[in-house]
Amino acid sequence: MDGLARFAVFVSDTDNGSMNPSSFETFSTQARAEGFDEVIERHWEPDTVLDTHTHPFSAKALVVQGQLWLTVNGQTQALQRGDWFEVPQGVPHDERYGNEGATFWVARRHAT
Repeated sequence: MDGLARFAVFVSDTDNGSMNPSSFETFSTQARAEGFDEVIERHWEPDTVLDTHTHPFSAKALVVQGQLWLTVNGQTQALQRGDWFEVPQGVPHDERYGNEGATFWVARRHAT
């Protein structure tokens, strides 16, 4: 995980403790207070696969339903409800969603 940690951060719900917001509104308020400029809810259909790609923004997200596998730097992490992940701007990664799909709340910070 050491090589992976410098590219993406994965935090389980047990590690994040009281930081898990109970509503999208709370998540959005917290994210904007941290300097994120866009906050959205993403829904992914079952078994969706996104090959290696990058984003023009940094992302911090909370999985609220389903399961996904995020691969960064050759390391894959399974994420499920209550798990957080962060991917910095421009970092190549793959995404694969489970047979129920997935929903996550994501805060984005665009470069200025």
